[in-house]
Amino acid sequence: MSEASDIGSGLRAGTDAIPGFGFNPPAAPVSGFEVTDLDALHGRMPGGSLQRVHRVDFHTITLITEGTGEHTVDFVSYPCRPGTLLWIRPGQVQHFGRPGTMNGPHLLFTPAFPSRLASTVRLIDEWYGPACWQLGAGRDYAAVSTLVGQLRSEFTRPGGTASPEILQLLLATALLHIGRLPRHGAHADPHAGGQTYTRFRTELEYSYAATRRAEDYAHRLGYTVKTLTRACLAATGQTAKQVIDARVALEAQRLLAHSDEPVTTIARHLGFSEPTNFGKFFTRHTGSTPGDFRRTHHTPR
Repeated sequence: MSEASDIGSGLRAGTDAIPGFGFNPPAAPVSGFEVTDLDALHGRMPGGSLQRVHRVDFHTITLITEGTGEHTVDFVSYPCRPGTLLWIRPGQVQHFGRPGTMNGPHLLFTPAFPSRLASTVRLIDEWYGPACWQLGAGRDYAAVSTLVGQLRSEFTRPGGTASPEILQLLLATALLHIGRLPRHGAHADPHAGGQTYTRFRTELEYSYAATRRAEDYAHRLGYTVKTLTRACLAATGQTAKQVIDARVALEAQRLLAHSDEPVTTIARHLGFSEPTNFGKFFTRHTGSTPGDFRRTHHTPR
């Protein structure tokens, strides 16, 4: 039996333990969308808060056009230079480099804002997608840069006359273009698992703290475990159980590194009734004990 079998509770384990920002742009002409620059964003955020680890509950896309630096997302630091494209999704833990080292247009949008085409919905819901591409100066950079420029031009129309419909369609076009950029590693072909994998990953994001049993997810979604595993293997090379455990392990790493909550509290957040079981799980999946991982990665708040 699972230590926590109440699937579908919509838990976002430990979200409040890590600092976060909601979508609240200043005086935007449309609801749910903004275009700004990294420099401007740093300028309006208090006390270097963007340089500290945080989550957001919306999407951001940044195209670096000036300078160099780093951007860290879930323990991976991405080197940034002109031509770097970043897409950070709701719930991911990130922090920016020093202000003034790099700049470029920065899009912020809620999951509900883009036009609800089947392909854009899939991309928006793909919380686990890649965070960084190095576009260089080729065709892909030109296409993304042009679309971002069109979004900025529409967003900044005089007198607040920007059209939400035009912005939604332009953003959807940009997302579809980004969606066909090359992927590597764990994100090589997430769509190989089809709708089964997409539905499973959506349910997993809401229920990973409620159950780690593949059988529960299969029952909830109306599939067999064999069908779920076949979809997961096609998309990731991992079984359904391995995908579930990897998601729980990632959240455990986030909370150990970026919150001050006791290990026992984190274990409880993630559905473990006994801290010793959490310790065994974490060590098995990361190669480190929770205590050792926290000592190595902890960022003071």
